[in-house]
Amino acid sequence: MCYFGFSIPISSSICINHLLLLSHYGFKNREASPFFSFLSRPLFFSYCTPSATHGHQAIYSLFSFSFHHVYSLLDSSIKFSKAFFPVLKSPIIHGFSSFFFNFLDFDFLTPCSMASVLRLRKLYFVNPVKSSSMGLQSIEAHKSEDKRNVIVAYVKKLMQKKQDKDDKQKRNKNTNRGQSREWKCLDNCCWIIGYICTFWWLMFFLYHYLPLSVPGFPAIDSPGAVLKREGISGRHPVVLVPGIVTGGLELWDGKPCAEGLFRKRLWGGSFTETLKRPLCWLEHLSLDNETGLDPPGIRVRPVEGLVAADYFAQGYFVWAVLIENLAKIGYDGKNLHMAAYDWRIAFQNTEVRDRALSRLKSKIEVMYATNGENKVVVVPHSMGVLYFLHFMKWVEAPPPMGGGGGLGWCAKHIKSIMNIGSTFLGTPKAVSKILSAEDRHVALLRAMTPGFLKSEILGFQTLEHLLRVSRTWDSTASLLPKGGETIWGDLDWSPEDVQNCDLKKVDAHSFRNENDSDDSERKKCFQEQEPVHYGRIISFSKEAATRPSSELSTLNLEELKNSGGSNDSSFSCSDVWTEYDEMSRDSIRKVSENKAYTVKTVFDLLRVVAPKMMQRMDSHFSHGIAEDLDDPKYAHHKYWSNPLETKLPDAPNMEIYCLYGVGIPTERSYIYDSSYDKCKSIPFRIDLSIEGKGSGCLRSGMYFVDGDDSVPIVSSGFMCAKGWRNKTRFNPSGSPTYVREYRHKAPASLLEGRGVESSAHVDIMGNVNLIEDILRVAAGEEIGGDKIYSDILTLSERINLKL
Repeated sequence: MCYFGFSIPISSSICINHLLLLSHYGFKNREASPFFSFLSRPLFFSYCTPSATHGHQAIYSLFSFSFHHVYSLLDSSIKFSKAFFPVLKSPIIHGFSSFFFNFLDFDFLTPCSMASVLRLRKLYFVNPVKSSSMGLQSIEAHKSEDKRNVIVAYVKKLMQKKQDKDDKQKRNKNTNRGQSREWKCLDNCCWIIGYICTFWWLMFFLYHYLPLSVPGFPAIDSPGAVLKREGISGRHPVVLVPGIVTGGLELWDGKPCAEGLFRKRLWGGSFTETLKRPLCWLEHLSLDNETGLDPPGIRVRPVEGLVAADYFAQGYFVWAVLIENLAKIGYDGKNLHMAAYDWRIAFQNTEVRDRALSRLKSKIEVMYATNGENKVVVVPHSMGVLYFLHFMKWVEAPPPMGGGGGLGWCAKHIKSIMNIGSTFLGTPKAVSKILSAEDRHVALLRAMTPGFLKSEILGFQTLEHLLRVSRTWDSTASLLPKGGETIWGDLDWSPEDVQNCDLKKVDAHSFRNENDSDDSERKKCFQEQEPVHYGRIISFSKEAATRPSSELSTLNLEELKNSGGSNDSSFSCSDVWTEYDEMSRDSIRKVSENKAYTVKTVFDLLRVVAPKMMQRMDSHFSHGIAEDLDDPKYAHHKYWSNPLETKLPDAPNMEIYCLYGVGIPTERSYIYDSSYDKCKSIPFRIDLSIEGKGSGCLRSGMYFVDGDDSVPIVSSGFMCAKGWRNKTRFNPSGSPTYVREYRHKAPASLLEGRGVESSAHVDIMGNVNLIEDILRVAAGEEIGGDKIYSDILTLSERINLKL
């Protein structure tokens, strides 16, 4: 240690800063002095270090560095010094400061940062010691314990204030953390809505204010305009039959919560009421769970006219493009009709409640009579295909169950039936909708935004409500797969086993052209990666989907029925009742444990998880294959919408077209995950974590085949390709059938909207090739025979059906 008036550790420039700070009050009137000459003397360092020769340069550098910093720091922080050292204005310290700084020459100092001072503010106190080396009087006698305590207390106060501030910030952070979690997802949703609205307004502006043709993107003439220039005009009246969910519904009577909505759309249109009063909206869309008709005090009816299904929502066309093209060749309200019906209820109930079938029969008869007795061209879409198939049996059946039109009514009034996106044999998607209210799009939405479908965002459990409401719609049961294992396969076989797959949506260039007999390019689009069992339409785990059928357990339906319901109320975590609340934890485990279901056994599964819906289904629909179509039981209306349990009308000249899209991966079977050990609001979910190898058929817990994104080709094309082709027991009069496939081509730019050559299930309604075919048939023109791009003929040959 070196004794130079104060105790200074010579190994640290920081303590020298303390010395200079304590001498601040004698600093203002400093005078230049030969201090460095003093420092240069070995005698000085002999007082400070044991060895002057070894310490001279080190101490000189040390003091120079310290004084350089301290001078500039004190000079720039006078306020801090005055506030911090009032207790150090003692005569002894002040005198020593003057004495010490008179030796110094500070001309070499320059300003610098005050960080060095603040860095060690907690050490600002002095410890007087005896100074014998400089001949100064000891200042130990003048040490004041009170002054020291004041300084220490002041430092502690500053540190305590800082600690209190940090604690307060920490408490505020913890308090706000919970709120931030609640609002984070909502904030993200608001941003997404903002982006969507901005994009929508941008598209709205471009649509209305940009010219119809943009350089580099020439406008495409509509099929109606092209045919009009060719001199083709409408000849046959046209009836449009919408499918499920695309027709508008309006309120005629409702509960108090629906006041002000009389004759306003509850389904279709703007859907503003969904956000205003969602639970009330769902209540009015529901049907009675026992009868399948209106609940007490509620009347919701289909919108009438072409506006019923021209647009599903603002800007989302369904029939609008086809209607516009029909108008270009001369169609209007006199020879164009939209056969709107309530798509929620069973087909026969549309007649019981609304007389919809009778009104359709009368409309066709009037259009036939007022248009020169030209037969009508009927254009059904999706589920509308099944609805019109039911109508053809109803119209010829005797009263009271039928319309009493007689056996020749269809042959007299109908020229052609152009089935778009036909669902003759159902779709596997209907199974997942009933089981868990999911399909591919809903499952992916649940995975990407899990909170959006839960009560945290919309205020109610969305999927649970959708499941409850959709199970009151009998129309959903009409879309369940028909034909059993003969059509859809069993645990070890299915017609699609020979079909290769690729999950990439292929465009028109991926297929061979119409005149190219080499289909090698087309087969490249579907490359097999691993063996699959499409016949296992529902599997609980990937192992159940792939292991040998002998290792799978079977469902004992009677055992489950006898197991009864659950008394464990804690097992349910839903705010809304579903039929899963009637199942015990053990029943859910038995349903899912190491099991795979074919189309035949999946009906047993649905009878367990949705008993009321399936009970109503058994009264209105059938999904089997008739052994003897002359059996009197097939005269019942429950068989009329199943093409495998009914005959086509005796109309040898009535043309039947199957028009559908191909080239889009379409859901065929599902791998589910079960949670019978947790709460059971919906205990089954599509397992999105399951992936196949490479670009195979398995993606996100779903197996895909060729189709139109909703309906596999086996359902859309089999009846026209084989079931009704030529004279069969299902087509005894030999009505001609045609398969017209439309290969998918995604939009090339935003200017194409949803695509003029798209073949997706709904977007195909704007496909220019399909529209041209319909217009030519309606005008009495020929469009040729089959146009096939898929493997529908091969698949049909693999189906061993008695014809």
